[in-house]
Amino acid sequence: MRQGIRRCRAFLLIAVLFCFSAPLRTTAQTGAAQSAPAASELRIGGAVATPLALTLADLKKMPRKSLTVDNPHTGKKETYVGVTMEDLLQKAGAPLGEHLRGKALAIYVIAEAEDGYRVVFSLAELDSGIADSDVIVADSMDGGPLGEKVGPLRIVAPHEKRPARWVRMLKSLTVVQAVPEGAAKTEVPAKP
Repeated sequence: MRQGIRRCRAFLLIAVLFCFSAPLRTTAQTGAAQSAPAASELRIGGAVATPLALTLADLKKMPRKSLTVDNPHTGKKETYVGVTMEDLLQKAGAPLGEHLRGKALAIYVIAEAEDGYRVVFSLAELDSGIADSDVIVADSMDGGPLGEKVGPLRIVAPHEKRPARWVRMLKSLTVVQAVPEGAAKTEVPAKP
């Protein structure tokens, strides 16, 4: 009886190891790390009334904006089409327009790419009542979808001198309320 239990345990252990090591074997055998596919949806969360997960189809149903820009990296004119970040944040319930005042002026947005690259925009700079930033989340360039190394979504900030915040492979926008100085103080323990 004990021998049967031992065999059963051994079989289960082998089955579990096989199941969990299969993806590792595949990567190790090919010698190449498999890259994660680009996001097929844009997540908007954080300090918003309605967190969203928008697909490309959802974005195509929203009001569209077209921008023709000089790409400093290629030296060519490119035409991007997408949805303004203002419209996306408004759809999620971020305080914009008349609601963007007082403490709300200390809200910022973290835009994150699939590879972990992150940039920050203040909410005020994205509000057309305060600034003419024209920042969009683009899903097409020159009449076609964005390339694999750029899309399916990309931020385009047309008035910036360098495209450092033109996040490629955009996966999320997170709205964050800045914490007033002193509000989140952490005490440093005294040395013994």
